[in-house]
Amino acid sequence: MGPSDSPFAGGVFLVNIHFPPDYPFKPPKVSFRTKVFHPNINSNGSICLDILKEQWSPALTISKVLLSICSLLTDPNPDDPLVPEIAHMYKTDRTKYESTARSWTQKYAMG
Repeated sequence: MGPSDSPFAGGVFLVNIHFPPDYPFKPPKVSFRTKVFHPNINSNGSICLDILKEQWSPALTISKVLLSICSLLTDPNPDDPLVPEIAHMYKTDRTKYESTARSWTQKYAMG
């Protein structure tokens, strides 16, 4: 479910989680199956999140990973974007970003 204090509220977002053979020493591969309008999530569903890459620790649980992804939905990181155009909109026209993200949520995550 999208966080209630975000433009993704009410949406149901499906993710794929792939555990590599050397998990937990390597991070799981997590990607969105549901389309999301977000500067840190691209059209393939790839997620730009430090704990899924260089900040991974074997002490992190899947629960913590999913909580971090929910936090990312609420608080994007436009300074490390996967989609620069959306990051630019987030920085320069927050109202347009939020209305576009809300409309994508209604179209792709509420059906």
